Amino acid sequence: MTYEEARAFIAETSTYGYRLGLDCIREMLKRLGNPQDSLRFIHIAGTNGKGSTLAYISTVLKEAGYRVGRYSSPAVYSYRERIQVNEENISREDLARLTERIYCTGKEMVAEGLLHPTCFEVETVLAFLYFQEQNCDLVVLETGMGGLTDATNVVYTTLVSVLTSISMDHMGFLGDTLEEIATMKAGIIKPDTRVVSARQQPEAEAVIERTCRERGCDCRTVQEEKLRDVKYGVISQSFSYKQYDKLTISLAGVHQILNAALAVEAVEALGELGYSVSEEALRRGLVNTIWNGRFTILEEKPLFILDGAHNRDAADRLRETLEQCFPHGRLIYIMGVLADKEYDYMASVLAPLAACIFTVMTPDNPRALPAEDLAKAVKPYNPHVQAAGSLPQAVKMAREAAGPEDVLVAFGSLSYLGELERVVRKGARKS
Repeated sequence: MTYEEARAFIAETSTYGYRLGLDCIREMLKRLGNPQDSLRFIHIAGTNGKGSTLAYISTVLKEAGYRVGRYSSPAVYSYRERIQVNEENISREDLARLTERIYCTGKEMVAEGLLHPTCFEVETVLAFLYFQEQNCDLVVLETGMGGLTDATNVVYTTLVSVLTSISMDHMGFLGDTLEEIATMKAGIIKPDTRVVSARQQPEAEAVIERTCRERGCDCRTVQEEKLRDVKYGVISQSFSYKQYDKLTISLAGVHQILNAALAVEAVEALGELGYSVSEEALRRGLVNTIWNGRFTILEEKPLFILDGAHNRDAADRLRETLEQCFPHGRLIYIMGVLADKEYDYMASVLAPLAACIFTVMTPDNPRALPAEDLAKAVKPYNPHVQAAGSLPQAVKMAREAAGPEDVLVAFGSLSYLGELERVVRKGARKS
């Protein structure tokens, strides 16, 4: 199987949709020797901040000398970035070779009258096979959706469960209340393990505390009152937390301080289990962490920022960051979202800050909301909105509207930010 054939097969499995339950992936893993059982996991669930927290933890552990697998989604620039070891993408050759094993196993299952694994299940199996081959010391594992019935929740060798901020998202799958959604997210918690959590809303906090009691888990929460000397910035930020003075991070956004503090708690929990990390490695890891598509600066003069804000909580955090970093700046937006997201709420929170807004339909995604429909949703909150026919047109219109001191912000679905960055950089080379 070639790389192109492997990618085509994985794309075909997307027709199986999203399936709640673990029976199918368990069956495939069993036939492949249960590679996940030989690995040790830091398992991350939540609504927002999963990817950034994963990046902090895995980079810190790499700096401490561990061989670290990381599994995250969606990809922003390259499909292969979903599966990494020590921040190196899985190779095309390894992806093709391991996918062929999965393809053959899937055919066997179907021939026996069993269901074929979904796309996310196939990708998760692929990650486990690769991490086992690569002899990873630790794997930082991000859930896809939810937790309890998420394909990643087949693991039983979790060391630390990490719960980032939980809010309303994917209601059609996870529940209609915050308590129901938190119950799904807390489903990753395994008996007698360490649990670390961001500060949650009361309904979610009660679910996490109850789950930890029932499963005999030690749980710690980020102690926001112990954050001090916080200095926000676009290029770098710093803060002190607990016994650590003047930690520096390179990710922008006010919420990144809390994500980094959550990562610190996770690293400390690992230390109690024998996976030691020196303060020097912690500091290097935090400052060296890169996480593309999250308040990422592409250009200066004018400043051009990409951010994957695509739900309620992320929209609130993006507004908070924009008000903190650019209290008097003139903002110009490019906005593209999926039709199943709460884009009206996002518009109500973010649109009033902008001088003008250009909406776009995210390319190559059947769930994408047409640019004209998004513009209609935005208009009640900001009349200076216009639908663009394509990403290149949206970038061109935004640049023409911006002065050198203005700030361009492209946000919404993570699935289109990689292509948008390519458009921006291609245009910069031509100018």
